[in-house]
Amino acid sequence: MRPISEIGQGTCRELHALFTDLDDTLTTGGKLPASAYDALWRLHGAGIAVVVVTGRPAGWADLIMRLWPVTAVVGENGACIYMLDGQGRASRRYVLDEAMRRANRAALDVIGRDIVREVPGLKLASDQCFRETDLAIDICEDVPDLDAGTMARIRSILDDRGTTYKVSSIHINAWFGEYDKAMTCMSFVREVLGDDPESQRHMFVGDSPNDEPLFEAFPLSVGVRNIERYSSRMTHPPMYVTPSAGSCGFVELADHVLARR
Repeated sequence: MRPISEIGQGTCRELHALFTDLDDTLTTGGKLPASAYDALWRLHGAGIAVVVVTGRPAGWADLIMRLWPVTAVVGENGACIYMLDGQGRASRRYVLDEAMRRANRAALDVIGRDIVREVPGLKLASDQCFRETDLAIDICEDVPDLDAGTMARIRSILDDRGTTYKVSSIHINAWFGEYDKAMTCMSFVREVLGDDPESQRHMFVGDSPNDEPLFEAFPLSVGVRNIERYSSRMTHPPMYVTPSAGSCGFVELADHVLARR
């Protein structure tokens, strides 16, 4: 991984959209600092489309879409895209149709009850009630860090139930379907931004192993410094890395890009 100081002026000038993870990329210690929120406004003011890409629930996506200076929110690990249209009205796109989402929701609710019963002390994520398409298991957000044995047990159950799942810095998210964040982001670039996903006009910044498909998919990818704890185990680490972790790293990236436009 190379320092972001090597991202050149031409690249910064041509940047059309910045896709960013939320937890531990825009936030630090679970909070969104004023500096990171200000960076979002400065990017927005410079004409860069900011798209938040997260495993967080649809309920969060709705709030972020309405209140933050962003173009769109890709929520629940790629299941949905929330954005405002030209008249400021909410527009929502889903990978799966409504009937499939209802059926999957019912099956995931059963898995959630079963997994909590089968793994002592396990808890679903506190934001589970705001989700439409996935099951989120808390691994360290509101509970002590789960040990390796417990994590292996959870994976085994999710494998047996035929789910797709990803491990983030705070949750294990499980769902039914072959989609992921990268697929949905590439569709957004083509269908909403009207651009070529392989062009170097789009950048992704993230922090954890579940961001690896995005590091691979985007021709420009950045990890905030906390990615280093995982990078040795990643086949596709980010191209660049910030000097600092979390929100401080995001601000450093925004400062670098904006200073060179």
